[in-house]
Amino acid sequence: MSFSIIRPGLLTTVQDLGRPGYQHLGVVMSGAMDTLALRVANLLVGNNKDAAGLEITLLGPTVRFETDHLLALTGANLSPTLDGQPAPMHRPIAVRAGTVLAFGAAQAGCRTYLAVAGGLAVPLVLGSRSTYLRATLGGWHGRALQAGDELPVFEPTATGRQLRQAVAPASLAASWVAARWTPGPVLCPRPHPQPLIRAVRGPEYEQFTEASQRAFWREPFTITPAADRMGYRLSGPVLERASTPELLSSAVTFGTVQVPPGGQPIALLADAQTTGGYPRLAQVITTDFPALAQARHGQQLRFQEVSLAEAQALYLAQERRLWAFQKALATHVSLAHL
Repeated sequence: MSFSIIRPGLLTTVQDLGRPGYQHLGVVMSGAMDTLALRVANLLVGNNKDAAGLEITLLGPTVRFETDHLLALTGANLSPTLDGQPAPMHRPIAVRAGTVLAFGAAQAGCRTYLAVAGGLAVPLVLGSRSTYLRATLGGWHGRALQAGDELPVFEPTATGRQLRQAVAPASLAASWVAARWTPGPVLCPRPHPQPLIRAVRGPEYEQFTEASQRAFWREPFTITPAADRMGYRLSGPVLERASTPELLSSAVTFGTVQVPPGGQPIALLADAQTTGGYPRLAQVITTDFPALAQARHGQQLRFQEVSLAEAQALYLAQERRLWAFQKALATHVSLAHL
């Protein structure tokens, strides 16, 4: 089973949930920027949560499916089409061999995720199939996809096969057919034009002046063109420290907000370095990584302070929703085959 890349798009890479356990050796986590979108896409096609899919940024690729597949598209709406017809988001879609997936204008957000039943059969590197471009590590030959690439796909799980039969119980008269149901807006949020990003105070928060602390929570910041999978440089009020003691390099991760000497913050993302020497003003909560990941340069965002207890409660609520959807999906598949 496989599919081919006719045109690669702006930046299309293989990603899974990342490469944990090696940060102490200087190996970054990588993985999907919007892990919620990838996890939902994998659930929709019956994959394990850590299966690899494609992360598609702003300008999507053109893909031809060489064999029959079950796929799902989640995250940003980049105007997908199948054989020239608008393709629905956030639901399983059965496609026949020869069907072509393409993308148009970005309607909301900037990163779409494509999952196919079985998951992408690229080699594991340090326990992950994610691409880390700076080190040419993992993914498909350690790089972004190129025209002519043909990506192999594992055999679908039993759930994936049952889902395809439920979506397309007979041979398809058309080249593709989509399920009529979706997980709903809670698990498939529409990217907001000015997202509110919740965060907790960082380890060096108290080093900043009271005026800078207030400005960080109250004023908007704009994502500059210096934005990639490593981080977003933000433009807004200058954030100053009341004192400037020398800092040892300390651990940083996805969502860490650092402030360099110029006073303009940097929000670190999936390919963030493992340590940094800039003061850590805040830490974006895990639940809001997707909102941060779907923002693009030129957009404004605001930060909202929450407590650690609130952050933990929000994370547990999200995990419960994912678990409930997985159980409901399994029930739906079982009932479809009674």
